[in-house]
Amino acid sequence: MTHLLLRHREIPKIDNLEVYRKNGGFEAFQKAVKTMKPDEITGVVKASGLKGRGGAGFPTGVKWSFMDQKNWPHYVVANADESEPGTFKDREIMERNPFQFLEGVAICSFAVGAKDAYIYLRGEFWQAAAYLDERIKELEKEGLLGDNLFGTDYNLRIHTHLGAGAYICGEETALLESMEGKRGQPRLRPPFPPSYGLYGKPTVVNNVETLTNVPLIISKGADWYKGLGTEDSAGVKLFSLSGRVNKPGNYELPFGTTFRELIYEHGGGIINDRPVKAIMAAGASSSIIKVDEKVLDTPMDYASVRTLGADLGSASVIVIDDTVSIEKVISKTVEFFKHESCGKCTPCREGTYWMLHIIERMEAGEDINANKELLNNVAKQMQNKCLCALGEFSTMAVVSGIGEFPGDFTKESIRGEHE
Repeated sequence: MTHLLLRHREIPKIDNLEVYRKNGGFEAFQKAVKTMKPDEITGVVKASGLKGRGGAGFPTGVKWSFMDQKNWPHYVVANADESEPGTFKDREIMERNPFQFLEGVAICSFAVGAKDAYIYLRGEFWQAAAYLDERIKELEKEGLLGDNLFGTDYNLRIHTHLGAGAYICGEETALLESMEGKRGQPRLRPPFPPSYGLYGKPTVVNNVETLTNVPLIISKGADWYKGLGTEDSAGVKLFSLSGRVNKPGNYELPFGTTFRELIYEHGGGIINDRPVKAIMAAGASSSIIKVDEKVLDTPMDYASVRTLGADLGSASVIVIDDTVSIEKVISKTVEFFKHESCGKCTPCREGTYWMLHIIERMEAGEDINANKELLNNVAKQMQNKCLCALGEFSTMAVVSGIGEFPGDFTKESIRGEHE
C-alpha cells in the first residue's frame, strides 16, 4: 500500500519543504484557515474516527471538542516524549517526514484556537529538536507560520521543548508539569488538560503520529479515512516491531492486519525459525499474550486485541520466542518501571520496589514458589490504586506472565536462565 505517514519511503527528500509542497504540503492547512471554521475542522476529525496513537486510543476530535471556550489562551502540545520501551515510530516521522507532522500541529492549533503550540521531546531527542527548530524557521520564512497566515488574522508559532528523559513525562499531565519547570509528576484528575492544562489554560495534548494523520483527513475527508482500517479502528497504524524477529522496524499497515502478517510477511519471521512463544503488543506496558494460532490470526485493532486480555496501546509489538524466559522478561520490565516511578503515589513507589526485590530473591533461589505467589499478590494489589497508568503498567507483565507461563517460574527454569 502507499504510505500515508512514512511518505519518505516513497517520496525522496520529502523532508525538503519545496518537495513537500510539490506533493500537496500545506494545502490542507491553507484550506482549513481560509475556508473552514474551527468547529468544522474538529467535526471532520471527529467524523473520521481518528483515535490517539500514543497508547490510550481516545477519539481525537472528541478531545478537541472538550476545550473550555471561556478560558483563554488555548495551547496545543505535541507529545514527542516516546519513552515506551519498544516504541520508535514518532522519531522516524519527525526526522524523515517532519513537515507533515508540523502541518498537523498547525491545523490542530487553528481548530482549537491556539496561537502557540509546543513540541515536547524526550531529553535524548536533542538532535531531533534542533532539526525541527530548523524546519520551523523555514516555515516562518515562507509565511507558513507566524502572523497573518494566508492573508487572515490568524497567528501561530510553534516551539520545541526538551524534557530530561523521564518515562513518566509521556503521561500528559506530568508532561505539562515538566514544561512549567516543575518536577515531572502526574496531576490529580479532574480537571483534565482541555479545561486546565499548560499554565492553567485549556490545552490539547496529542501524540506525534496522531497529528501527522490530520493533514490527510482535512485534505481527503472523513469518509476516505474511515474507509481505511476497521469499524472500531479507522485509518492506518505504525507498528514498531522488535524482539526475536529477523526484520525489526516500523511498519505502516491498516488497522485489522493480523499479528501473523506483521511478524511473518513484514518482519521476516522468527530468528532461526523458532516458534513464537508470546507477544507484548504495547511495549513494556503490555500484558504478555500467550501465542497460539488464534492469537496469530487476531486482527491488530483496539477492540480485537482486547479480546486477548491485552491492549494494543501504541502498537509497540515485542515478539518473544521459546528461547526467552518469561521470568527474565518481567524482571527487566519491573526493573525499568521501578527506576522510572516518579514516587508521587505510594502504591507505585513502594510496589515497584517490592516487586523488583521479590524477583531478585527468586533469582537468588530463595523459596521460589512462595515468592512467586507474593509477587503476584503485590502486583494485583497495585492495580487500580495508582495515581497514573505507570503503576498499572508495571504490573501487566507480572500478572499475565505468572498466569500464562507458570513453568517459567520454577527453580529449574530460573537457575537455567541465570547460571
